[in-house]
Amino acid sequence: MIVLGLTGSIGMGKTTAAGAFRSLGVPTYDADAAVHAVTEAGGEAVPLVRARFPDAVAGGAVDRARLGEAVFDDAGALAELEAILHPVVRRRRDRFLKFHSAAGRRLVVLDIPLLFETGGDRNCDAVAVVSAPAFLQRIRVMSRPGMTEEKFAGILARQMPDAEKRRRADFVISTGLGREFSLRRIRNIVRLAAELTPGKWPTK
Repeated sequence: MIVLGLTGSIGMGKTTAAGAFRSLGVPTYDADAAVHAVTEAGGEAVPLVRARFPDAVAGGAVDRARLGEAVFDDAGALAELEAILHPVVRRRRDRFLKFHSAAGRRLVVLDIPLLFETGGDRNCDAVAVVSAPAFLQRIRVMSRPGMTEEKFAGILARQMPDAEKRRRADFVISTGLGREFSLRRIRNIVRLAAELTPGKWPTK
């Protein structure tokens, strides 16, 4: 089974790209959805978060707004939160991989926003980075409800620069040239996966 990492900075179009892989029948693991699942009521991370950030849990679930306020300007607190969440989310990822490997899947996608930053690319046969021009990224991000320049700057500070992600990528999916252009690139990646074995991906 070939494992393709899918990543990209905020506002680059990664969610749309992940949806395109799913529409082509490729099982796609969503790290953000996994975080939501483990922090909702009954989630396995809730008691762990409560132990460190008691004010961020309400009604048996993690209040993401409160949690965000607790860690936004505190690098130490953010590191502690990541140390809580990452192992829990990794276990869900591992179950996903085990299930689809046993099912004989040819290709699966790991949709992980901080793939490079957390070293998750080491678990992938190749990585596709979703990218767009900086001006378009800013337009997309600043149109989101509740987004501010301060929040945007803080998010970018925690993410690897887009240029470095593109340099490390095996495939770059450009989303600034129209939907059909990026979809064609994704279809080509899926087609290529049907012809190659793990560890044999060409770069770029």
